[in-house]
This record gives sequence, C-alpha cells and structure tokens, in this order.
Amino acid sequence: MSSYPTVADAAHKPSSPFSIKRPSLLVLLPLTAAALVACGAKDAAPGGAGGGAGAGGPPPATVGVVTVANEAVALQTELPGRVSAVRVAQVRARVNGVVLKRLFREGSSVRAGQALYQIDAGPYRAALESAQASLAKGQANLAQAAAQVERYKPLVEANAISKQEYTTLLTTQKQAEADVATAKAAAQTAQINLDYASVNAPISGRIGQSLVTEGALVSAAEATQLAVIQQTDTVYVNFTQSTTDVLRLRKAIAAKQVRSAGDGSVPVRVVLEDGSELPRPGKLLFTDLTVDATSGQITLRAEVPNPDGMLLPGQYVRVRLSQAEIPAGILLPQQAVTRTNQGDTVLVVGADNKPAPRTIKIGNAQGNQWVVLDGLKPGEQVIVDGFQKMMVPGAPVKAVPWKAGASAPGAAASAPASAPTAAPVAAASK
Repeated sequence: MSSYPTVADAAHKPSSPFSIKRPSLLVLLPLTAAALVACGAKDAAPGGAGGGAGAGGPPPATVGVVTVANEAVALQTELPGRVSAVRVAQVRARVNGVVLKRLFREGSSVRAGQALYQIDAGPYRAALESAQASLAKGQANLAQAAAQVERYKPLVEANAISKQEYTTLLTTQKQAEADVATAKAAAQTAQINLDYASVNAPISGRIGQSLVTEGALVSAAEATQLAVIQQTDTVYVNFTQSTTDVLRLRKAIAAKQVRSAGDGSVPVRVVLEDGSELPRPGKLLFTDLTVDATSGQITLRAEVPNPDGMLLPGQYVRVRLSQAEIPAGILLPQQAVTRTNQGDTVLVVGADNKPAPRTIKIGNAQGNQWVVLDGLKPGEQVIVDGFQKMMVPGAPVKAVPWKAGASAPGAAASAPASAPTAAPVAAASK
C-alpha cells in the first residue's frame, strides 16, 4: 500500500487549524492550458508583436544601379614623369668684384633685363675713362697726321719735297688711324665690363634663392653662379613608355580593335601626388625614335600650361595619356567591381529583381571608372551602391538610378520602412 494520500483522502480528511491548504493539481492543469491558448491567440492576432514579420516580411533592399551603355572610351595609359622648366638660365658673374647690392626678392618673378645684382663698378668706370682718353689722344694724332699729308701733297707733286718724306707722312697717318681703332675697341671693352658690373636677368621667369650675399667676391674666371631663373608659365613633363605597350597599341590599331585620335593630337592629363588632376590638359610634343638599351623604354615629352604655378621643376607627377579609343566601350564605377585572385565580378539585377554575380574582364582605369572589355551587355543593370542592405543573398532588391557623389540609395527611404514596427512594439508594451 502506498503511503501517499489520495485525492479522496484529501477531500475527507478533517482540516487542522494549523494546516496549509494547497490547490489541487487537477485544478491547476486546466488553468495553465487556458493561459497558453490565450497567449497563442494574442500572438497570432493581427497587430501583435510577431504579426508584422511573419505576415509580410521585410521590404526589398534599395540599391543604386547603373545601366550599361556603349560609348566611345579613350584608352588611357598612366605613366610616371618629371616636370622640367621650358627655359632655365643660370645667372653668373661676368666680371670680378665685390657684390654691393641684391636688387630682387627671392622666389619672385623677374623680367628679362631687370637688374639683379650690383657689383662694384669703380675700377671698370676708371678703365672706361682711361680708354676714352686714349681714344681722344689717338684721334688728335690722326688729325695732325692727316693735316700734314694734306699740306705736303701739292709739294710732292711739285717735287719740292722728296717722295720718301711724303711716304713717311702717309705711314704716320695710317698708324694714327690704327691707334684710333684700337682705342675705340678698348673703350668699348671698358664699357661692356662696366655694364657687366650691373647683373641683369637674361630671361623672364621665377628666380630662386640668391647664392651669394652682399660683400661676396665674385670672379669672372670661375663664372661664379649667383642665382637661377626658370620659366614655368609652361612646363615640360618628361616620361617614358615601354616598347611592349607601344607594340600592343600599334597591333590593336592595325586590327581595328581600337582607333587612333582623329586629328592625330594626343591629349595629356597630369595627376599630382595627392591624386588630384590638373584642370588644363597638355599636349604630347614628341616621341623619341630611340629605345633606351638598358631599360627598353621610349622617352616622351609633353607640354603643359602652368599659369598658376602648381607644377614645379623636378616635381614627380603621373601622366594620363590617351593614345587611342574604343569606339563602343563600357565604363563602370570602380566601386561596383569586386577584384579577387579568382577574377573580377559584379552584381547584375535580373528580370526578377534578384541580383546575380557576373564575371567580367576589365582593362585600364579611366579616372574612378574601369573600362569593361567583356562580360556585360547594353541595357543590363549593375549594382554600384547599397551592398550592405542586401542581408539575404538572392533576395529581390529595389533598383534605383545611382548618381556619383550622392548619398547611399535608400537612406531616406529606410525611415518609413522602419516606422510600421513602432506600432506593434507600442502595442506589446501596453
């Protein structure tokens, strides 16, 4: 016999004043079941906390897409280059002396003929005066000799004097003429040296730092360098290109895969070290006909306008060269392409609005875009932005046109999508 009390015993057993009444298990079970059914009905009711997600599901993610279209695409080659000035002039001393004054501001623009330095001109002024005095003396001797010849000419015709004496007078006259010529040359040389004491700019341009100071002794024999002037309103950009790239480009043009520029000119774009591109394009001046035997490179030179002085001689830049173009090419923003060791892929929105990966083949970069060589057709939509919104792979998306520089698509629309969830949460909290 079991010692445990039964339900009947509990019903007939007299109650004690000190006993605690416990609810019957049979009574608790129906109550618990009824509560569970009520909760389930509440959860399944429309407007309950779980009704929104289970009934309709989340809205499709909004993504930015671009529609593929054919267009003429320039084949750009980006090459490293160095800037050099169009004209460079080294200002040097052409006479000996002590520098008395510096007449320019370092780093400023100077014009041709502008005075830059003043060298002590005292000795050269004295030399000029001495040469001028010698010239005057020679001219006086010449005048005297010429007068004697003129006076003795009729006498020699009348045999009043000997011919030998007259010949001597003629010789003296010619010597006086030679002395005058020598004195003129000496005076001219003295004048040139005096002018060289004032050092002028040989060309117009920007002058750098002064290499000498006041009081410095300069020498014409050593051609002491004083400063450097560079003309940078227009600059040269020298760069090289491999013969392999040149040969590949020529073969593509011969096979009519690409076409050369219509007018034969080759535009050049200069990219600075920070990645910014100069607004003014340059032009290719020449391509060297000789290949460097050590590097296999061909030297090219471009002329680039530089009125604002952004380019400095010796500066490292990158050159974007458009030597040919694809008549019907495809450009795609770089952020739309996923590059891995296995290949390059993009996400293409299909007819059912479901994105699917697509393997493509890309070529060179043109700015912030890739040139697509194969894998896409005109009219297809490629996802550019909104990847972070696609939580479920293969789920339908809502495609909207993508604009460069605009905010992520769907950012403004995400607030209305989350607004309906506020009502069930509020209802559940009541």
